[in-house]
Amino acid sequence: MAYNAAQKLIKEHLSSGELTPGEEISLSIDQTLTQDATGTMVMLELEAMEMERAKTEASAQYVDHNVIQEDSKNPDDHLFLESAAKRFGLHFSRPGNGVSHPVHMQRLAVPGKTLLGSDSHTCANGCMGMLAMGAGGIDVAMAIAGEPYFVKMPQIWGVKLTGKLPDWVGAKDIILELLRRHDVKGGVGKIIEYYGPGLEQLSAMDRHVIANMGAELGATATVFPSDEEVKRFLKSQGREEDWRELKADDGASYDIDEEIDLSTLVPMIAKPSSPGNVVPVTEVEGESIYQSYVGSSANPGYKDFAMAAEIVKGKQIASGVSYDINPTSRQMLTDLVQNGHIASLLSSGARLHQAGCNGCIGMGQAPASGRNSLRTTPRNFPGRSGTKEDSVFLCGPEVAAASALYGQITDPRKLDMEYPKLTEPDQPTVDFRLLEEPLPLEEAKKTDLHKGPNIASIPYMEPLPDELNVPVLLKVGDNFSTDEILAGGARVLPYRSNLPEISKFAFEILDEDYYSRSMDIREKTGHAIVGGTNYGQGSSREHAALAPRYLGLRIVIVKDFARIHLQNLINFGILPLTFADNKDYDDIESGDILELKNIREAIKNSHELTARVKDKNKEIRVHHALSERQVDIMLTGGLINWVKDRQKDKA
Repeated sequence: MAYNAAQKLIKEHLSSGELTPGEEISLSIDQTLTQDATGTMVMLELEAMEMERAKTEASAQYVDHNVIQEDSKNPDDHLFLESAAKRFGLHFSRPGNGVSHPVHMQRLAVPGKTLLGSDSHTCANGCMGMLAMGAGGIDVAMAIAGEPYFVKMPQIWGVKLTGKLPDWVGAKDIILELLRRHDVKGGVGKIIEYYGPGLEQLSAMDRHVIANMGAELGATATVFPSDEEVKRFLKSQGREEDWRELKADDGASYDIDEEIDLSTLVPMIAKPSSPGNVVPVTEVEGESIYQSYVGSSANPGYKDFAMAAEIVKGKQIASGVSYDINPTSRQMLTDLVQNGHIASLLSSGARLHQAGCNGCIGMGQAPASGRNSLRTTPRNFPGRSGTKEDSVFLCGPEVAAASALYGQITDPRKLDMEYPKLTEPDQPTVDFRLLEEPLPLEEAKKTDLHKGPNIASIPYMEPLPDELNVPVLLKVGDNFSTDEILAGGARVLPYRSNLPEISKFAFEILDEDYYSRSMDIREKTGHAIVGGTNYGQGSSREHAALAPRYLGLRIVIVKDFARIHLQNLINFGILPLTFADNKDYDDIESGDILELKNIREAIKNSHELTARVKDKNKEIRVHHALSERQVDIMLTGGLINWVKDRQKDKA
């Protein structure tokens, strides 16, 4: 049988199940990635599991999100993460080293391996011929402890790339074109595999750009072949011995087929406030901007920044524009300095920031209210920038730099200059010391965890009750994101290791009284939330499930769920249900009381339950898609309780 590259990766790591789309499978995990916004919980979960040593081939803890140190909370957590990495046998990347995804690609990514990360953009490392997936933190903790990762077998969506990119059109425009065609739900339940002759002109970092924003399509993963370009990249990083070829067999087929002729693409842009709201840049050309922001894991390559520098070289950016440069790794920043690109940027009036996630996650560089921000970041969900009522456009570095010069959204094809023909350095900076190696086991055992005053343990979560009578506290629409459930940014994320405090920010963008209303009934009844399609799209941060669970959320009924958030709800004992008839969504309002009976028996023996809408004399049918294993997790009250019960059974 001829296999495509994604099927080969799955087949080589299959622990249980079969390659049948929709069926639950489990995969052995070779590598894990955690970052500081999610890693604190992962390390606390490893401590609770009493794990002695990471059982993966390589696990790395990065500090890239919360690098602003306006008080002691972030640096205290940095010390905790460093001590935990030493204690549990993980690599550690200190603040300032850069964003986890490109740094992992430079230092640890290995073709043919699986990577599970507590960040939704972990899929970026699919550019290296890996099966790289984002997941909730506790799923990553389980993988570090040697447990397989469970997921429903995706369909494989083959995207054939043909032709050659025109001048002024880049890798970002390829993924924006796919988002234009299919919107933010287009990849749900799918792995996107790119192949074809168009790959030849895409560097490994270009592929990173495309793989990264597979998350915005809702895809489980994105897979590129491991070819001579990947070999070249690994050689440039001093790791040529890690290369192995991985490509689809001759005659391999895909569940879904699509083609993109690169020669037909034009500069694209995603309008506020969704990555799927994509149009050609010519449709919005001329709109004034306050900010042009270059960087993030969605445009992390040397060429991305060099392009932004060459366009403004010898010129001045427009008056009133903040041209923000967000380097994505220390190695890359060093190369940009050595080749004069940073000098070109600074001379033009650009602002240089430290290597990290920064403005992408709302950690600084928030735009002014009522002004347009142009960003090369992957997401523009409402408020994600740090400004509550923001207006964020997504684009590639060519559009961002051209627009910075003119102070308005500008098609770079109109620039009065030749297209810069840029190549990556033949011998880029390589510093193996920046990613600290795991300690030997005996030395690691002697390491104490450093816990600052902002770290709070995860409270006990009771098992699923047999009856629920819960009010609907909120009703939300389609594509409601985890950034809207629980914002990122400098106000919120410093409390990532303090569940009672971070819960105060839950759903505030929609309802500022949600916290107080939920706390009033948390111990009495708990509550429910009703939503539309693709509920929980976006970030993998499990706090978007943990915080509402802490506040008494027991069930969520929607038209359908985003993959990672669905698993996070299950992991923390929140019953995820979907309408049997989506028309019933219209008949439920905020404030309605939902009654469910015989829940425990019903989810064990059937996939359908009945919910009665009290005082409306109406019953609605709802479904769950839980596997037998997930039902057991739900009955115990979540994954932590389930793990503890298993440990007791083994004792």
